[in-house]
Amino acid sequence: MAFQTPLTISEVITNIDSKKYLLPSIQREFVWSTNQITKLFDSLMRDYPINAFLFWKVSKENINEFRFYEFLRDYHQRKKRHNEKANLNGSEDIIAILDGQQRLTSLYIGLKGSYAYKLSYKRWDNDQAYPVRKLYLNLLTASEDPENEYEFEFLTESEAENKEDDLEHHWFPVGKILDLKEQSEVNEYLIENDLSSNQDKAKAKFANRALFKLHSVIHTTAIISYYLEQSKELDKVLNIFIRVNSGGTTLNYSDLLLSFATAQWDKRDAREEINQFVDEINEIGRGFNVNKDFVLKACLVLSDFSDISFKVDNFNKSNMLKIQADWDDITKAIRDAMRLIASFGFSRENITSNNLIIPIAYYLKHIGLPDNFEISSSKINDRAKIKKWFTLSLLKRVFSFMPDGVLKPVRDIIIKNDTGEFPLEQIIQHFKGGNRNLAFTSDEINNLMYSKYGQGNTLVIMSILYPWADLRNNFHIDHIFAKSGFTKRKLEKRGVPSESIGLYLENYNYIGNLQLLESIPNIEKSNMDFDKWIDETIPAGAVDEYKTKHYIPKHMNLGIINFQQFLEEREKIIIDKLQQALL
Repeated sequence: MAFQTPLTISEVITNIDSKKYLLPSIQREFVWSTNQITKLFDSLMRDYPINAFLFWKVSKENINEFRFYEFLRDYHQRKKRHNEKANLNGSEDIIAILDGQQRLTSLYIGLKGSYAYKLSYKRWDNDQAYPVRKLYLNLLTASEDPENEYEFEFLTESEAENKEDDLEHHWFPVGKILDLKEQSEVNEYLIENDLSSNQDKAKAKFANRALFKLHSVIHTTAIISYYLEQSKELDKVLNIFIRVNSGGTTLNYSDLLLSFATAQWDKRDAREEINQFVDEINEIGRGFNVNKDFVLKACLVLSDFSDISFKVDNFNKSNMLKIQADWDDITKAIRDAMRLIASFGFSRENITSNNLIIPIAYYLKHIGLPDNFEISSSKINDRAKIKKWFTLSLLKRVFSFMPDGVLKPVRDIIIKNDTGEFPLEQIIQHFKGGNRNLAFTSDEINNLMYSKYGQGNTLVIMSILYPWADLRNNFHIDHIFAKSGFTKRKLEKRGVPSESIGLYLENYNYIGNLQLLESIPNIEKSNMDFDKWIDETIPAGAVDEYKTKHYIPKHMNLGIINFQQFLEEREKIIIDKLQQALL
């Protein structure tokens, strides 16, 4: 391994663009945030070192012995996070990146591509939540962030062209610097955009200095220092990769384990299979949020390995080949388990630990992977037991620490079970009295009344209170007394005593004021007073049935003035139902 003559960034970008530089299959995927990318560019502009890179020269004779991927150019947080497999037919020698992929991808995205991340106030499955953004540099003023000198930002085209703040911002598209190869072209850009003649001399000087510095960083200064490994032995290259990447926090451990799988599977591409599978199952139902860690852990459990801990020794060649051989059954079991959980109404919004899904997948694999388990009429009792175990485990948070302490014993119980159904009672009995106890006490049930609107636990509790609701349909958690009415001014206007207003405002979001309604009735109810909505919407002969169904106290005035009494009475009814279900 020898140190090479450093390269300019423009040379490296050209090599990435022409696919001379590629990523070996043992590399993890791109994980940097926009903030990390802007800090990298700021560091370059300030002449800060960005450490050496490690490249691996692969001769054209040996290219087909390995798998390689292209650099990611246009990153999309939901739709495009995976690198495409490189087509190397007729290729010459290539350079594979062993260390420095995150930095090089960041440079490539900043200079040639885009970055689409989710807006915080929009749903993850909304295409409009991911506007395409490119990297820009403000040529008029320095950054207000004390950690950065230059203001680099990922902006949409419309944000960059916004003229309302022309005095403080001129957003230069960073990728355009690749077109300004000569210093004279930099001068021409400054003149054409009136930056060199800015009446504010300080801003004119800053623009001149910033754009020429960017030109120097990209085109002139040989910044990319690197070592070159030329070995043809995969084992040696893999060991170098592990030594370089596992010594710090630069490599996520699951990525390292996936690297082992990728290198050792001989009939499938582990990286491609696992990434595609993660994307697929995250789209089930209303969406899940599982990752490679979950799939790798599930593989260890479902393959019946005695040791299911996350460590390199468990990802040896024989284990990985067994996982490869069982891959179709493993993925069907996980897929069917997630469809079942989705049919219970659970999704990424209310599952506190994805590890809960693994025992269900193991059970389905253990009983032979029956088709249509989630809808089969012969499996009603079985599904009810699985749902109860899942619900109890969520509420008791038994997977909140050291999940192997649950996964292994539950797997053993499933293996020994001969009841013909999910061994709910045996699991509850096994953990009884310990710190993963699934049995509820009366005090714990009373504490569930403090679950609030918007919390994950709330839908779990609703699934117990509304066992008849098919949560695959569009049900909403609704405030019985509309939350819009809970302001101090509105409550005073309704005649609520001033000494009670604080209690009203503190309690309207708790479970005692929540019910499950289908979306259309919920929309119709909207902000109507509850007593008025019942009178106008529920037929007179069906009012008692509605109140029973929704745990509404009977024979009391349902005006807002009685909210405190309503809350107390309804919580008693709910607690009684939860005791029947959970004690």
